Amino acid sequence: MSERLLTTKDILQKDFKNSFRGYNVSEVDEYLDTVIRDYDSFQKEIAFLQNENERLRARVEELSRKQSQAEPQRSTSPQMGVTNFDILKRLSNLEKHVFDAKLKEDQQ
Repeated sequence: MSERLLTTKDILQKDFKNSFRGYNVSEVDEYLDTVIRDYDSFQKEIAFLQNENERLRARVEELSRKQSQAEPQRSTSPQMGVTNFDILKRLSNLEKHVFDAKLKEDQQ
């Protein structure tokens, strides 16, 4: 992030030199008041976003930590799920073969 050159206080305390054909002092003051309000608003928004960013980074870190702790437990589960599926599929094929053979014997 770039370094700020002005603070709200710097803007507020800025004095312009008066000259014969200078700017209208009250108009400059009104404009600077608007700049100060915007500057304050931006500073508050930046602070809020920085806090939100820190909170979200901490949450991501926490979730990553939980996921890394849960991975060793999950690593065996998908293999067993696939193994169970294969066993059920084989059992189904075996039952089909046995019952088809039995049906053929009964039909003869």
